[in-house]
Amino acid sequence: MSPEIDVLVLGGAGVDTIVYVPQLPLPLADSHLVPAITTRAGQTGDFVALGTHALGLRTHHLDLIGADHEGDLVRAFHRDRGIALTEAVSASGTKRAVNLVDPDGRRLSLYDAARSQETDRLPPHELDALAAVSRHVHVSITQPCALALPVLRRAGVSISTDLHDWDGVAPYHEAFAHAADVVFLSATALADPHRTMRQIAERGRARAVVATAGADGAYLLVDGAVTHVPAAEPPGPVVDSNGAGDAFAAAYLYGLLSGRSPWQSCRYGAVAGAYACTVPATVTRAITRAELLAHPAARTPDPSVPAAVPADRP
Repeated sequence: MSPEIDVLVLGGAGVDTIVYVPQLPLPLADSHLVPAITTRAGQTGDFVALGTHALGLRTHHLDLIGADHEGDLVRAFHRDRGIALTEAVSASGTKRAVNLVDPDGRRLSLYDAARSQETDRLPPHELDALAAVSRHVHVSITQPCALALPVLRRAGVSISTDLHDWDGVAPYHEAFAHAADVVFLSATALADPHRTMRQIAERGRARAVVATAGADGAYLLVDGAVTHVPAAEPPGPVVDSNGAGDAFAAAYLYGLLSGRSPWQSCRYGAVAGAYACTVPATVTRAITRAELLAHPAARTPDPSVPAAVPADRP
Protein backbone atom coordinates (compact mmCIF):
# COMPACT_ATOMS: atom_id res chain seq x y z
CA MET A 1 0.00 0.00 0.00
CA SER A 2 1.39 3.39 -0.99
CA PRO A 3 1.95 5.75 1.97
CA GLU A 4 -0.70 8.44 2.32
CA ILE A 5 0.89 10.13 5.33
CA ASP A 6 4.46 11.40 5.59
CA VAL A 7 4.44 11.94 9.36
CA LEU A 8 1.98 10.46 11.82
CA VAL A 9 2.26 12.22 15.19
CA LEU A 10 1.12 10.28 18.26
CA GLY A 11 0.15 12.08 21.45
CA GLY A 12 1.16 15.45 22.80
CA ALA A 13 -2.11 17.28 22.11
CA GLY A 14 -3.09 19.81 24.73
CA VAL A 15 -3.53 23.38 25.90
CA ASP A 16 -1.03 25.75 27.52
CA THR A 17 -1.72 28.78 29.67
CA ILE A 18 1.08 31.31 29.11
CA VAL A 19 2.12 33.60 31.97
CA TYR A 20 4.92 36.13 31.42
CA VAL A 21 6.77 36.65 34.70
CA PRO A 22 9.43 39.21 35.67
CA GLN A 23 12.03 36.53 36.39
CA LEU A 24 12.67 32.84 36.98
CA PRO A 25 12.75 31.56 39.62
CA LEU A 26 9.77 33.67 40.57
CA PRO A 27 10.32 35.42 43.95
CA LEU A 28 8.13 34.13 46.75
CA ALA A 29 5.22 36.51 47.28
CA ASP A 30 1.49 36.44 47.86
CA SER A 31 0.91 37.92 44.40
CA HIS A 32 2.59 39.28 41.27
CA LEU A 33 1.22 41.60 38.61
CA VAL A 34 1.81 40.09 35.16
CA PRO A 35 0.81 40.95 31.57
CA ALA A 36 -2.28 39.40 30.02
CA ILE A 37 -2.52 35.66 30.68
CA THR A 38 -3.25 33.70 27.50
CA THR A 39 -4.58 30.18 27.04
CA ARG A 40 -4.06 28.55 23.64
CA ALA A 41 -3.86 25.10 22.08
CA GLY A 42 -0.42 23.76 21.37
CA GLN A 43 1.69 21.22 23.23
CA THR A 44 4.55 19.09 21.92
CA GLY A 45 2.58 16.88 19.52
CA ASP A 46 0.56 19.82 18.22
CA PHE A 47 3.73 21.78 17.51
CA VAL A 48 5.50 18.90 15.77
CA ALA A 49 2.41 18.40 13.61
CA LEU A 50 2.28 22.14 12.90
CA GLY A 51 5.97 22.16 11.98
CA THR A 52 5.88 19.20 9.58
CA HIS A 53 2.66 20.47 8.01
CA ALA A 54 4.15 23.94 7.45
CA LEU A 55 7.14 22.30 5.74
CA GLY A 56 4.86 20.58 3.25
CA LEU A 57 4.79 17.08 4.73
CA ARG A 58 1.48 15.21 4.76
CA THR A 59 0.78 15.14 8.47
CA HIS A 60 -1.77 13.36 10.66
CA HIS A 61 -2.16 13.64 14.44
CA LEU A 62 -3.67 10.96 16.70
CA ASP A 63 -4.37 11.42 20.40
CA LEU A 64 -6.86 11.32 23.25
CA ILE A 65 -8.71 14.62 23.73
CA GLY A 66 -11.35 15.59 26.25
CA ALA A 67 -14.95 16.56 25.54
CA ASP A 68 -14.26 19.97 27.06
CA HIS A 69 -13.44 23.57 26.19
CA GLU A 70 -9.73 22.81 26.02
CA GLY A 71 -10.46 19.98 23.61
CA ASP A 72 -12.38 22.41 21.42
CA LEU A 73 -9.28 24.62 21.30
CA VAL A 74 -7.16 21.66 20.15
CA ARG A 75 -9.72 20.70 17.49
CA ALA A 76 -9.83 24.28 16.21
CA PHE A 77 -6.01 24.44 16.16
CA HIS A 78 -5.92 21.54 13.70
CA ARG A 79 -9.02 22.45 11.72
CA ASP A 80 -7.97 26.07 11.14
CA ARG A 81 -4.55 25.01 9.85
CA GLY A 82 -5.69 22.05 7.78
CA ILE A 83 -3.88 19.45 9.90
CA ALA A 84 -5.61 16.06 9.93
CA LEU A 85 -6.64 14.96 13.43
CA THR A 86 -8.00 11.64 14.64
CA GLU A 87 -9.15 11.66 18.25
CA ALA A 88 -10.57 9.40 20.88
CA VAL A 89 -12.31 10.78 23.96
CA SER A 90 -10.21 11.14 27.10
CA ALA A 91 -12.31 10.63 30.21
CA SER A 92 -9.78 12.68 32.17
CA GLY A 93 -10.09 15.70 29.92
CA THR A 94 -7.66 17.41 27.58
CA LYS A 95 -4.04 17.68 28.71
CA ARG A 96 -3.08 21.13 29.95
CA ALA A 97 -0.14 23.00 31.41
CA VAL A 98 0.92 26.41 32.70
CA ASN A 99 4.07 27.91 31.17
CA LEU A 100 5.92 30.61 33.08
CA VAL A 101 8.09 32.63 30.66
CA ASP A 102 10.74 35.16 31.79
CA PRO A 103 12.00 38.23 29.84
CA ASP A 104 14.89 36.19 28.36
CA GLY A 105 12.47 33.64 26.91
CA ARG A 106 13.29 30.90 29.40
CA ARG A 107 10.38 28.71 30.38
CA LEU A 108 9.12 26.69 33.32
CA SER A 109 6.23 24.33 32.53
CA LEU A 110 3.77 22.99 35.09
CA TYR A 111 1.89 19.96 33.74
CA ASP A 112 -1.47 18.83 35.08
CA ALA A 113 -0.81 15.17 35.88
CA ALA A 114 -4.50 14.46 36.48
CA ARG A 115 -5.28 14.60 32.74
CA SER A 116 -4.07 11.07 31.97
CA GLN A 117 -4.65 7.65 33.52
CA GLU A 118 -2.84 4.30 33.44
CA THR A 119 -5.88 2.79 31.72
CA ASP A 120 -5.76 5.23 28.78
CA ARG A 121 -5.25 3.65 25.36
CA LEU A 122 -4.99 5.03 21.84
CA PRO A 123 -7.77 3.55 19.67
CA PRO A 124 -6.22 0.31 18.30
CA HIS A 125 -8.08 0.17 14.97
CA GLU A 126 -7.21 3.77 14.11
CA LEU A 127 -3.60 3.29 15.22
CA ASP A 128 -3.15 0.20 13.05
CA ALA A 129 -4.82 1.81 10.04
CA LEU A 130 -2.84 5.05 10.23
CA ALA A 131 0.51 3.33 10.86
CA ALA A 132 -0.07 1.13 7.82
CA VAL A 133 -0.19 4.15 5.48
CA SER A 134 2.53 6.28 7.11
CA ARG A 135 6.16 6.77 6.10
CA HIS A 136 7.21 7.78 9.59
CA VAL A 137 5.72 8.09 13.10
CA HIS A 138 6.80 10.65 15.68
CA VAL A 139 5.85 9.44 19.16
CA SER A 140 5.35 11.93 22.00
CA ILE A 141 6.27 10.71 25.46
CA THR A 142 2.80 11.44 26.82
CA GLN A 143 0.61 8.66 28.24
CA PRO A 144 -0.39 6.23 26.67
CA CYS A 145 1.98 6.43 23.69
CA ALA A 146 4.53 3.94 25.06
CA LEU A 147 1.94 1.21 24.55
CA ALA A 148 1.84 2.01 20.83
CA LEU A 149 5.56 1.32 20.30
CA PRO A 150 5.25 -2.49 19.80
CA VAL A 151 2.41 -1.89 17.32
CA LEU A 152 4.58 0.49 15.32
CA ARG A 153 7.50 -1.93 15.32
CA ARG A 154 5.28 -4.68 13.93
CA ALA A 155 4.05 -2.27 11.25
CA GLY A 156 7.65 -1.77 10.13
CA VAL A 157 7.40 2.03 10.12
CA SER A 158 10.32 4.22 11.19
CA ILE A 159 9.93 5.97 14.54
CA SER A 160 11.23 9.12 16.19
CA THR A 161 10.68 10.46 19.69
CA ASP A 162 11.66 13.45 21.80
CA LEU A 163 12.73 12.71 25.39
CA HIS A 164 12.78 16.46 26.19
CA ASP A 165 14.66 17.18 29.43
CA TRP A 166 15.31 13.54 30.38
CA ASP A 167 18.07 13.12 32.93
CA GLY A 168 19.26 9.86 31.38
CA VAL A 169 18.09 7.90 34.43
CA ALA A 170 14.30 8.11 34.87
CA PRO A 171 12.92 4.74 33.71
CA TYR A 172 9.73 6.11 32.14
CA HIS A 173 11.63 7.43 29.10
CA GLU A 174 13.58 4.25 28.37
CA ALA A 175 10.86 2.51 26.35
CA PHE A 176 10.78 5.49 23.98
CA ALA A 177 14.57 5.88 23.87
CA HIS A 178 15.15 2.23 22.99
CA ALA A 179 12.34 1.78 20.44
CA ALA A 180 12.94 4.81 18.21
CA ASP A 181 15.12 5.02 15.10
CA VAL A 182 15.73 8.73 15.71
CA VAL A 183 15.92 10.07 19.27
CA PHE A 184 15.84 13.75 20.19
CA LEU A 185 16.52 15.06 23.69
CA SER A 186 17.69 18.20 25.42
CA ALA A 187 21.16 18.30 26.91
CA THR A 188 19.90 20.52 29.75
CA ALA A 189 19.55 17.85 32.45
CA LEU A 190 22.36 15.54 31.29
CA ALA A 191 25.55 15.31 33.32
CA ASP A 192 27.37 13.79 30.32
CA PRO A 193 25.36 14.26 27.09
CA HIS A 194 27.75 12.22 24.93
CA ARG A 195 27.64 9.25 27.27
CA THR A 196 23.83 9.31 27.44
CA MET A 197 23.63 9.52 23.65
CA ARG A 198 25.91 6.49 23.28
CA GLN A 199 23.90 4.53 25.84
CA ILE A 200 20.70 5.23 23.90
CA ALA A 201 22.28 3.93 20.71
CA GLU A 202 23.86 0.89 22.40
CA ARG A 203 20.75 -0.21 24.29
CA GLY A 204 18.20 0.56 21.60
CA ARG A 205 17.84 0.73 17.84
CA ALA A 206 18.50 4.42 17.19
CA ARG A 207 20.36 5.18 13.97
CA ALA A 208 20.68 8.82 15.03
CA VAL A 209 20.60 10.51 18.43
CA VAL A 210 20.36 14.30 18.63
CA ALA A 211 20.96 16.28 21.83
CA THR A 212 19.95 19.91 21.47
CA ALA A 213 21.85 22.51 23.48
CA GLY A 214 20.12 25.82 22.79
CA ALA A 215 22.48 28.59 21.74
CA ASP A 216 25.34 26.06 21.74
CA GLY A 217 23.73 24.17 18.85
CA ALA A 218 23.28 20.41 18.97
CA TYR A 219 25.21 17.16 19.10
CA LEU A 220 24.57 14.39 16.59
CA LEU A 221 25.50 10.75 17.14
CA VAL A 222 25.59 8.61 13.99
CA ASP A 223 27.65 5.46 13.39
CA GLY A 224 29.33 5.76 16.77
CA ALA A 225 30.67 9.29 16.19
CA VAL A 226 29.43 12.47 17.89
CA THR A 227 29.48 15.62 15.77
CA HIS A 228 28.74 19.18 16.87
CA VAL A 229 26.14 21.02 14.80
CA PRO A 230 26.34 24.81 15.20
CA ALA A 231 23.31 26.86 16.16
CA ALA A 232 21.65 28.98 13.48
CA GLU A 233 21.23 32.72 13.64
CA PRO A 234 17.66 33.65 14.64
CA PRO A 235 15.84 35.82 12.08
CA GLY A 236 14.82 38.28 14.81
CA PRO A 237 15.00 38.96 18.56
CA VAL A 238 14.74 35.90 20.80
CA VAL A 239 11.55 36.21 22.85
CA ASP A 240 10.60 32.67 23.89
CA SER A 241 12.12 29.19 23.77
CA ASN A 242 8.70 27.48 23.84
CA GLY A 243 8.35 25.05 20.95
CA ALA A 244 11.97 25.31 19.79
CA GLY A 245 12.64 21.61 20.35
CA ASP A 246 9.45 20.63 18.53
CA ALA A 247 10.40 22.88 15.61
CA PHE A 248 13.87 21.31 15.52
CA ALA A 249 12.38 17.81 15.40
CA ALA A 250 9.89 18.74 12.68
CA ALA A 251 12.57 20.24 10.44
CA TYR A 252 14.91 17.28 11.06
CA LEU A 253 12.12 14.96 9.92
CA TYR A 254 11.63 17.10 6.82
CA GLY A 255 15.31 16.65 6.01
CA LEU A 256 15.23 12.94 6.76
CA LEU A 257 12.19 12.28 4.58
CA SER A 258 13.66 14.46 1.82
CA GLY A 259 16.78 12.30 1.65
CA ARG A 260 19.15 14.68 3.43
CA SER A 261 21.98 13.43 5.63
CA PRO A 262 21.54 13.39 9.43
CA TRP A 263 23.94 16.35 9.72
CA GLN A 264 22.06 18.39 7.12
CA SER A 265 18.78 17.45 8.78
CA CYS A 266 20.20 18.79 12.05
CA ARG A 267 21.07 22.06 10.32
CA TYR A 268 17.46 22.30 9.17
CA GLY A 269 16.45 21.64 12.77
CA ALA A 270 18.75 24.38 14.04
CA VAL A 271 17.23 26.89 11.62
CA ALA A 272 13.67 25.97 12.59
CA GLY A 273 14.49 26.00 16.30
CA ALA A 274 16.05 29.47 16.01
CA TYR A 275 12.97 30.68 14.15
CA ALA A 276 10.70 29.32 16.89
CA CYS A 277 12.60 31.34 19.50
CA THR A 278 11.49 34.56 17.76
CA VAL A 279 7.79 33.65 18.05
CA PRO A 280 5.99 34.62 21.29
CA ALA A 281 4.53 31.71 23.26
CA THR A 282 1.07 33.18 22.80
CA VAL A 283 1.38 32.77 19.02
CA THR A 284 1.39 29.48 17.07
CA ARG A 285 3.46 29.91 13.95
CA ALA A 286 6.00 27.59 12.29
CA ILE A 287 8.69 28.15 9.70
CA THR A 288 7.68 27.39 6.12
CA ARG A 289 9.70 25.35 3.64
CA ALA A 290 10.62 28.50 1.69
CA GLU A 291 11.80 30.29 4.84
CA LEU A 292 13.79 27.25 5.96
CA LEU A 293 15.59 26.72 2.66
CA ALA A 294 16.32 30.46 2.26
CA HIS A 295 18.28 30.61 5.53
CA PRO A 296 22.06 30.58 4.92
CA ALA A 297 22.60 27.90 7.59
CA ALA A 298 20.29 25.51 5.71
CA ARG A 299 22.69 25.63 2.76
CA THR A 300 25.83 24.82 4.75
CA PRO A 301 27.50 21.76 3.19
CA ASP A 302 27.68 18.57 5.24
CA PRO A 303 31.36 18.33 6.29
CA SER A 304 31.22 14.54 6.07
CA VAL A 305 30.33 14.63 2.36
CA PRO A 306 33.30 15.27 0.00
CA ALA A 307 32.89 18.35 -2.18
CA ALA A 308 32.12 17.62 -5.82
CA VAL A 309 35.02 18.07 -8.24
CA PRO A 310 34.13 20.26 -11.29
CA ALA A 311 33.97 18.30 -14.54
CA ASP A 312 36.81 20.28 -16.13
CA ARG A 313 39.24 19.40 -13.34
CA PRO A 314 41.12 16.11 -12.82
